[in-house]
Amino acid sequence: MNYQVLLPQMLEATLMSLRIFFITLIFSLPLGMLVAMGRMSRLKILNLPMRFYILIMRGTPLMLQLLFLFYGMKPIFGIQLDRVLSAEAAFILNYAAYFAEIFRGGIESIPRGQHEAAKVLGFTKKQTFFRIILPQVVKRILPPMGNEFITLVKDTSLAQVIGVVELLKVTSNWVSSSVSMTPFVIAALFYLAMNAVVTRCFTVAENKLSYYR
Repeated sequence: MNYQVLLPQMLEATLMSLRIFFITLIFSLPLGMLVAMGRMSRLKILNLPMRFYILIMRGTPLMLQLLFLFYGMKPIFGIQLDRVLSAEAAFILNYAAYFAEIFRGGIESIPRGQHEAAKVLGFTKKQTFFRIILPQVVKRILPPMGNEFITLVKDTSLAQVIGVVELLKVTSNWVSSSVSMTPFVIAALFYLAMNAVVTRCFTVAENKLSYYR
């Protein structure tokens, strides 16, 4: 097995996995917050579409959503997205639904009395949310967010179903051509390293916010 060729290819594929990971987070986190706000709204015109969106995204496999965005958009809407863009869009829409429910759970876990106390002290609704509620919400949602981030690192491997050349696709190609399990071991080490960094970041964040205990 030619490791001088294998390792550079796997590193390049890892960069694609990281690209999907970071693009997903950059867009799905704010989108998830917007969806959560709509989901908590008392207006049915906002609440019902957000409920339906969350149901669809969480109730169908991410792999199916990937296939739909790449193969189904052109015959239905006349739009053909390229492979990478289809993968990024599917991941963003899927993870935004999960993040929305995490945000909603965190916000609704804050006692209502804190809102009332802030109002008595003269805080506006905006000040109450960003200065009092949000810091506590961030602390409470860190563990489930950490789980989602770790899952996202592993889920990037699903992009191979629409031909995106990410880490697991390169690994599978090498295994099939060389009849060796070594590439799988190397890929596992890459995934472990990425998730070790994610885990460490969340551990540091939880320690910094420990004053909310």
